[in-house]
Amino acid sequence: MDLMSVIGQQFETDLVALRDRVNTRLAEYVAAVPDCPETLRESMGYSLLAGGKRLRPILVLLACEACGGAVESALPAACAIEMIHTYSLIHDDLPAMDNDDYRRGRLTNHKVYGDAMAILAGDALLTLAFEVIARDTHPGSVAAACCADLAAASGWCGMVGGQVADLEAEQREARQTTGRTSQNDRGPLDSAAELRQLEAIHRRKTGRLLTSAVTLGARVAQADTNLLGRLEEFGKRVGLAFQIADDLLDVTGDAAKMGKNVGKDATLGKMTYPALLGLEGSRRKADDLIREACGLVEPMGDRARSLCELAKFVTKRDH
Repeated sequence: MDLMSVIGQQFETDLVALRDRVNTRLAEYVAAVPDCPETLRESMGYSLLAGGKRLRPILVLLACEACGGAVESALPAACAIEMIHTYSLIHDDLPAMDNDDYRRGRLTNHKVYGDAMAILAGDALLTLAFEVIARDTHPGSVAAACCADLAAASGWCGMVGGQVADLEAEQREARQTTGRTSQNDRGPLDSAAELRQLEAIHRRKTGRLLTSAVTLGARVAQADTNLLGRLEEFGKRVGLAFQIADDLLDVTGDAAKMGKNVGKDATLGKMTYPALLGLEGSRRKADDLIREACGLVEPMGDRARSLCELAKFVTKRDH
């Protein structure tokens, strides 16, 4: 199923245009400069400019537009969140983490540049993200609020904390599985507790950054507190639905379309929604979250139409 079969042709055209603007600006941000080692710049660009859906930066732009702001003014924040996302992927792929060989259809960063350079490229993208927001977002008070928002979403109680919780849960699951006759040998109380734990992990590991994408756009547009809160709740639901869809794709997805290996969650013994709810139960959960998300922004009328269209794509995508 491609994007055209999920959303309207005009919206697809609009998304491509937004993606192109993001890609152009990202390339400008990692263009060669005299003081940056060329190998480091190449490593950063190798992962940052490797393509992808650009879902997070597009959410920034659409949220800003929905709140009455200009897309151009939100581009620095949009690029910054993509830098954070890319840094997290580079580090996640390392042997000490998920140990993946492929990302977006080609070798992972450390497979090309080595572990040390991959770590440093991720570090550089992380810090560049905040430089970009602080320097290029105006006024200064909005830039400061965006920096705080993105730092909280990506930091120790957000994405990084979620990654730690995921690793710890994986280790616990491996220990507990040795005492079971099968991966599915769980009692109902165990499953309910694991479901709560899994949701908490996903809300931090993936959901917080996706939520930040929406709130960054609203902050750039200087939305009021009520609208910012409504969009934050929208983002929380879309973020969780996105991770459920990722869990499903790891079971049902095509490696060629995904551009990475599939089936790793089961191999690593990870808790996932399909393992706890089954495939159909997971799909229903994701669809319910998207309906709730769209209901939250319904009072915004036509301004929120693009946000809802993109939210629906989250659960229908095939990569």
